[in-house]
Order: sequence, then C-alpha cells, then structure tokens
Amino acid sequence: MEILRTRLAPMPPPEGFTYLLRGADVVISHHGRPAATLRGRRAAEFLTDVESGDPQELMARLTGNYRRGNERLARQHPRNRAR
Repeated sequence: MEILRTRLAPMPPPEGFTYLLRGADVVISHHGRPAATLRGRRAAEFLTDVESGDPQELMARLTGNYRRGNERLARQHPRNRAR
C-alpha cells in the first residue's frame, strides 16, 4: 500500500475577530457578526489569556472557527474519493 504524501501550503493566520465587553460578559465577533459569548469564569480566563498570547488565534479557537489543516488530505482518502 502506497502512502500518499502531499505538501500543504501553510494555513493563513486567523483574522477578523474582535471582542467587546458587556458588563461581565465577553462577546466575540467574526467579521462583525457575533460568534460566541463568554460568561463567568471563561470570560475572566479569556481576558487574562488575550493579553499574553495571540488574540486572533485565541478567539478562533474559542469560537471553533479555525481549520485543522487536514481538509485536503481527507478529500483524497479512498473513502471520500467518490464524493
């Protein structure tokens, strides 16, 4: 069995995320549309983490709006070729 190896182009960094504080809640938007609302402990953790890391990457991870990098490989899998 031959293993298919392909070189994938690096994924572009996430962009277009913003956040807004509404009282104790944090509303995360993606290109102007609300994507997630964080409340309580998660909102507090987000506010401390956003200062220390990449805010775009963190917001993409929290909203689930990020690519995992395996989409092209999955398309080439024998199970998915007929689709």
